[in-house]
Amino acid sequence: MSRIPAKELTPRELEVMHVFWTHGKLTAAEARAHLAGAGRDLTYTTVATLVRLLFEKGFLQQLNDERPFVYAPARSHEEVSKRLLGDVLDCVFKGSREQLLLRLFEQGGLTEQERSFLQTILEEPS
Repeated sequence: MSRIPAKELTPRELEVMHVFWTHGKLTAAEARAHLAGAGRDLTYTTVATLVRLLFEKGFLQQLNDERPFVYAPARSHEEVSKRLLGDVLDCVFKGSREQLLLRLFEQGGLTEQERSFLQTILEEPS
């Protein structure tokens, strides 16, 4: 009996999605080349499998019917990151934004630019 693919992104799938979000329309070979250029040298078959899984899960869309297939993001980085962060907030911090922020700031101090950006956000009307 074959396993039903998970709807969630694995770390490797997320890594491949970042390539598509950054570069747009790509073949699996082009995605592999971008990964290799960033120091992540995966085999072509591994990247092609990850691209196929992302297509099957609805994260990528196929743009043509002949080989080599060209793919593009079907879901934006904003949509996916918002959902993933919401999952972390709910599952790990039981909905506590305060605890999430506390853990985030424990990771390291804020730069002056980050402090300024955060201050701007806090001063905006709700």
